[in-house]
Amino acid sequence: MSHTSLPRSPRFRRIAPAVAVAAAAALTLAGCSSSSGGKKAAESGAAVSAGKADTPRMTIAMVTHAPSGDTFWDTIRKGAEAAAAKDNVKLIYSNDETAADQANLVQNAIDQKVDGIAVTLAKPDAMKAVVAKAEAAGIPVVGFNAGLSEWKKQGLLSFFGQDESVSGQALGTKLNDTGAKHALCVVQAQGDVNLEQRCAGVKKTFSGKTDNLYVNGTDMPSVKSTITAKLAQDKSIDEVVTLGAPFALTAAQATSEAGSKAKVATFDLNKDLISAIEKGSIQFAVDQQPYLQGYLAVDSLWLYKTNGNYSGGGEQPILTGPAFVDKANVDTIAGFAAKGTR
Repeated sequence: MSHTSLPRSPRFRRIAPAVAVAAAAALTLAGCSSSSGGKKAAESGAAVSAGKADTPRMTIAMVTHAPSGDTFWDTIRKGAEAAAAKDNVKLIYSNDETAADQANLVQNAIDQKVDGIAVTLAKPDAMKAVVAKAEAAGIPVVGFNAGLSEWKKQGLLSFFGQDESVSGQALGTKLNDTGAKHALCVVQAQGDVNLEQRCAGVKKTFSGKTDNLYVNGTDMPSVKSTITAKLAQDKSIDEVVTLGAPFALTAAQATSEAGSKAKVATFDLNKDLISAIEKGSIQFAVDQQPYLQGYLAVDSLWLYKTNGNYSGGGEQPILTGPAFVDKANVDTIAGFAAKGTR
């Protein structure tokens, strides 16, 4: 496998932001299908794959800070597998929510001499040194999902995700339209840059009061009991904002157990959450399109290695959100969510 990194030409530093949109479109249309991690991966991406890449076999490592059992990350992985199947890529996926262990997984990828690395930067300081090692080894690195404010500082080629501060502000503005007065923002991983930015964004635009509640996201019974206790203690809370679909569903149970009239809104989707929006137990969700993040991260490395392309010109991130899913449009999304791709 080749590990020669293409030079970062100054030309790309002068490209206008509009290139980000064009690059996203090019990524969606580019390339063709082959096997990646086997039959299962190919079938999961069948709806978006077409044709067959005849480029040399590549190995790409995707290393995330995902906790075990979070369906959001399953969707990201499906997108990555679909791109890998299309691009004749062997995908090595690994995850660990502990920053030091995630950094070790990146080091493992370097040791395996992969052709490219896609990484999340939830705790960017912990990843800085190992990302630099990858780049020094001539391995191209792209960021996705977490690290919008850090990807350029760490020399990554591209970034795919949403601006978490903007998405939080959008949710806060939407809450103003609902008449909510006191919001509780539930954070499942203290210190995670993305999550903290979401709650800060909500607080910035929401005209009512906003409190943060920190919970142990790896222990869902504890999450429910902590939210229930808070709602029972403070009856003025009329809105619970969660930062992931499983936590929204748990929060809905907590409001019932606490005898609270608080409504629940959330970031991110899964098929169970879609059903909850349809039934009205969840108001709405902010969708950052995780499938697209995984897909574009892998596809961008393939394009870079095979054609020297910089997604976003190496200057602008490719934004995949935010967008709202509520009763007005949930029926359109439901079919995709049932397949695990939204």
